[in-house]
Amino acid sequence: MERIERIHSLHRILSASRYPVTVQRLQEDLECSRATVYRDLAYLRDYLMAPVVGNGEAGFRYDHSEGERFELPGLWLSSEELHSLLAAQQLLIRSGGGVLSNALAPLQHRIEKLLDEHAGGRRVPVERVRVIPHRTRKLDETSFRIVATAVLDRKQLTFEYRARSTDEQTRRLVSPQRLTHYRENWYLDAWDHNREALRSFAVDRISAAKLGEQPAQDVADEQLDSHLASSYGIFSGTPKGWATILFSPKAARWVADEHWHSQQQGRYLPDGRYELKVPYSAGRELLMDVMHYGSDAEIVEPPVLREQARALLQLALSNYDR
Repeated sequence: MERIERIHSLHRILSASRYPVTVQRLQEDLECSRATVYRDLAYLRDYLMAPVVGNGEAGFRYDHSEGERFELPGLWLSSEELHSLLAAQQLLIRSGGGVLSNALAPLQHRIEKLLDEHAGGRRVPVERVRVIPHRTRKLDETSFRIVATAVLDRKQLTFEYRARSTDEQTRRLVSPQRLTHYRENWYLDAWDHNREALRSFAVDRISAAKLGEQPAQDVADEQLDSHLASSYGIFSGTPKGWATILFSPKAARWVADEHWHSQQQGRYLPDGRYELKVPYSAGRELLMDVMHYGSDAEIVEPPVLREQARALLQLALSNYDR
């Protein structure tokens, strides 16, 4: 048992005990030596200011007049919790395209320092936690920080925006609502004051962002969900229908464990194939995800979606006829 866990356990034992606890029992419960018990008691009393009273013969307890009010100060985490926190931080830094690296660096240093205290100076090999970005788009760190600040500080925001679909650049004044990370990229959901409507903006297409002085106009969560849900995900927004997809026995080993929708229905067929039924609203994105499996996937229903898949595959094949 590591020191931080022993201190936690020692605190729980003394808090729950109405009578003095012997050193022998503390040794057994904490799984440590007699000398370690005395060191931990001294640390709890002298450094953490716990109301420890007693002696080695009669045992130790908390002073009843103060014990019920005493709590361990600060944030206390076990080594396992710190390792998990450090791994999660690495995931956030690396999946964010690097824009959070500088902001989270002080947190990483603090976590590593706490781990050093727990592990007696043993170095934690954080490089063994790897996150490999896939199809991420380059972000301007300054713009990202300003956008994030506007969202959290609830301030209006102005910026230049170049739409990817038209390549047209416009100046926008918005009230930020949410910052969304979807499919490896960041999006700003906002109330566009110029168009008097809710819009979603790819943060990588934002430039010359400037934080305003006016407070942001808040939009109810229900309205945000209603208007912006279809902007994210294959199955967001009002479903247009149900799609039935058959996957080969090989692909079934992956698809059967994937979460596509909260209402999805899946079953193995006698020949080892996997049948997946899902409601969908954005056919184009659904086609993209199904075609990712190539010849291992077949859209069975609805007929219109099946024909769209056929047309896309024929168009792709035509590129190789030349």
